[in-house]
Amino acid sequence: MKKVGHKVLVLFLVLLLAGLAGCGQKSATNKSPTPTPQTPKEKEVTVAVYYLKFTAQDAYLVREVHKIQTEKDARVAAVEELINGVPTTPGASTVIPLGTKVLGLKVDKGLATVDFSREVLKANVGSAGEALGIQSIVNTLTEFPGIDRVAFTVEGKVDEQARDWWGHVGLYDQPFKRNLSVVWEPVIWVTSPQPGDKVSSPLKVTGTARVFEATVNLRVLDKDGNKLAETHTMATAGAPERGLFEATIEFPKPSSAQGYVEVFWYSPKDGSELDKVRVPVKF
Repeated sequence: MKKVGHKVLVLFLVLLLAGLAGCGQKSATNKSPTPTPQTPKEKEVTVAVYYLKFTAQDAYLVREVHKIQTEKDARVAAVEELINGVPTTPGASTVIPLGTKVLGLKVDKGLATVDFSREVLKANVGSAGEALGIQSIVNTLTEFPGIDRVAFTVEGKVDEQARDWWGHVGLYDQPFKRNLSVVWEPVIWVTSPQPGDKVSSPLKVTGTARVFEATVNLRVLDKDGNKLAETHTMATAGAPERGLFEATIEFPKPSSAQGYVEVFWYSPKDGSELDKVRVPVKF
């Protein structure tokens, strides 16, 4: 009997250990895999940015449209393009010191607050350069819908050094608003339609211009350059100021699926077409 009891006990222990091993294997099999962190994917964004340009007589801003690859919010990417981008306008330059980091950007009720690293305070420019440098950031951010004012902080606050900014204008009057009167180049730009847009008649064309007597001319062409329609409108201000313009132009149905919208002004001296902007569109 003792031998039988001993065998039963051994069999029981073997079955118990086998069961525990099976449970352990099941637990390991059902264990959830550790999630792999997702790397943000880069995307191409188109941003309008404003750089400084100094000549022997003047200082002003120029507007450029850049396509950039980024995984960040387009608004942050636009400000970083002011720091690290390469201006394409002859004579234009960046003003925010290299090495400056955008630590954050928040928007609340139309007010965008940009938080910079302390390197931003290292710029060495005069009063005109400081005023234009501030305005370059403001104009860049107010290109985005939902932003009409801009303020700055440095590492989360506005201390005395930050308030003094670059030593001339300072942040005493922030938040700042959009100001296109200091943007001299390009003379004309079109905000609508955008390249590649599908359009039909009647077509509304909008943009800004800095032209003589505020007169802006527009035309619609087919893909071969044949004129479908032409008109003119008045900007809200003439040179040396910059004004907004809006015009509606009607045109017959073209035979081609592609074409162009041209915006320009006529020289009062010889009637030549000046500062022409050509926007490719689809019909």
